[in-house]
Amino acid sequence: MAIGISTPGGIENLITLDEPTDDPGPGEIAVQIEAAGVNFIDTYHRTGLYPLDLPSIIGVEGVGTVTAIGPEVSDVATGDRVAWAGELGSYATTVNIVADRAVRVPDGVESTDAAALMLQGMTAHYLITSTFPVGEGNRVLIHAGAGGVGGLAIQLALRAGAEVFTTVGSPEKEAIAAEAGAHHVIRYDQVDFAEAITGIAGPRPIDVVYDGVGAATFEGGIALLRPRGMMVTFGNASGPVDPVAPLTLSQNGSLFLTRPTLGDYVATTEELRSRADELFALVESGELVVRIGGTYPLSDAAQAHRALEGRLTTGKVLLIPNA
Repeated sequence: MAIGISTPGGIENLITLDEPTDDPGPGEIAVQIEAAGVNFIDTYHRTGLYPLDLPSIIGVEGVGTVTAIGPEVSDVATGDRVAWAGELGSYATTVNIVADRAVRVPDGVESTDAAALMLQGMTAHYLITSTFPVGEGNRVLIHAGAGGVGGLAIQLALRAGAEVFTTVGSPEKEAIAAEAGAHHVIRYDQVDFAEAITGIAGPRPIDVVYDGVGAATFEGGIALLRPRGMMVTFGNASGPVDPVAPLTLSQNGSLFLTRPTLGDYVATTEELRSRADELFALVESGELVVRIGGTYPLSDAAQAHRALEGRLTTGKVLLIPNA
């Protein structure tokens, strides 16, 4: 069984598709999937915001057991437990993926945690350690602090010594972000978050804004950045950000603006596996806590999309093929 689309559109456009039956080709491995991650990129693929060749199985993240290896594969073996992100076709029970894009999962890491870490965890990792390397005393704003990326980014920023501000949209999410350790949790559904943060820390107090929400929060974030601060817009949960004139950046203090994607921060196998290994080690040591917000049978992928797009989720949402 597999879930995908033949025509872009709403949740009703998700359909059941046949799984490919090809043996793994050169450089590929076949994997029996234990859990597949549900991410906003899946909804972008479904709607056509990020076009695909159709029909197509969607889903780009998962964890499972290697059942076969193709020619020219030397560093992954049958029986290995592996995880991946960026390999299309993961809303299925089996998938063929490029071996170089798979990472081995240590025995001390649960499969559900591994699935949660591959896209959201590594996104949080590159944002905090590479895009703007957070250090002692930095003030950071992380939007959607109860989400999968947000909750992990909060923990990584705290570990780096930052003062963390975050925004959430409900009492439940407020509690989750506080539990993750954020110093200041702002209810954007009750107050203007930019005004609230200014009231706490003064004008333009933020060194870097990590914004996966997009259109609804971008301008408020720009208004909070210190001179030469950085706006990191990495997602479109509320819709894409409108085009920005370069003059806007100079008028607000010679700001930096970047729109990163995970693929450019795990471009080599070495970088991919290095980031994954660091995250797995933090989970094994108890320094990083992964929150699984919900699991759904693969057949209920539509319900998982409905919950994600309706801002009803916290932490990571997973599809379980054999549930």
